Amino acid sequence: MNNQSQEYPLKMIRAGILGVSGYTGCQAFALLLGHPHVRLTYVAANNTVGAMSAIFPEFLNRTTLVCRKLNIKEAVKKCDVVFLALPHTESMLFAPKLLKAGLKVIDLSADYRFKSSKVYKTWYGHQHSDTKNLSRAIYGLPELFRQKIKNACFIANPGCYPTAAILGLAPLVACAKDIRSIIVDAKSGVSGAGRKTSAGLHFCEVNENFKAYKVLSHQHAPEIEQYVSLLAGRSLSVYFVAHLLPLTRGILNTMYVQLKEGITLNQLHVLYKKFYKIEPFVRLHPPGDQPEIKNVANTNFCDIGLAVSPDKKMVVITSVIDNLIKGAAGQAVQNMNIMYGFNEIEGLI
Repeated sequence: MNNQSQEYPLKMIRAGILGVSGYTGCQAFALLLGHPHVRLTYVAANNTVGAMSAIFPEFLNRTTLVCRKLNIKEAVKKCDVVFLALPHTESMLFAPKLLKAGLKVIDLSADYRFKSSKVYKTWYGHQHSDTKNLSRAIYGLPELFRQKIKNACFIANPGCYPTAAILGLAPLVACAKDIRSIIVDAKSGVSGAGRKTSAGLHFCEVNENFKAYKVLSHQHAPEIEQYVSLLAGRSLSVYFVAHLLPLTRGILNTMYVQLKEGITLNQLHVLYKKFYKIEPFVRLHPPGDQPEIKNVANTNFCDIGLAVSPDKKMVVITSVIDNLIKGAAGQAVQNMNIMYGFNEIEGLI
């Protein structure tokens, strides 16, 4: 490990967060602050400076850390692992320098989730400036890529909608060879849009309202398709529609999978139970029971419910997560735990 400090006991690592002033950065800060094997040693942002307890009063008397203007040299000097909670298109400016210095990097943006720079440009409208590290980044969905994550130094943390969708779909698409269509009907709380100011995200616009947005054109659709197709061993199309809920946090995905051949609810439940048998953060509900956002709010769990149509050819999968935890910062901490050989649930339960 690069930059391992001798003043800390064995199994204690120094962590930094770049982009700590956003919702995801703040959530990562809160989780790492209570982690038994982590010392937060550096936090920074581009447009916000000052004591963390002043920026986020919930940290009053819990930390003396000060958020400073982002400085790569200082981050390299003070950290072993860095979490990039930066806006999309900005992480690629800093990740190469941190990796070159020998640090471990966990990127929570979309900059390294695609293996193709062309796909990235199509959906994010920006030329990728660090294409050589695209193949180096490991997609940080522990339930599917744990072995690769163990040996990784660079993690591309999944998006929030894709986390809920892929975990909900994975057992079925990995085993069923007769899938006709996949529809993902997704709903998210407002924090999923980040902390930036937007008229459409004002309280008066969101409160007592419910709407679809970026219908069949959301940037998370190709991310879901990329990994669902990988699991299936063939190209699959995913029809994805996002909706905005008048909630602060939480995601509920209802997914409709049309099959050529039938499957019973009991067969489906057995399949999912076996697939997620050893997973600490995936909870399968009993047949006939459906999860709710309140079941997972402020946790790193993904809860899944199943249903099958009378003709046994339509499978309905409901998956719920907290978009800021399992959908972002919590999953990032889970990845860090795996990378450093800590108990996977450390700092998360």
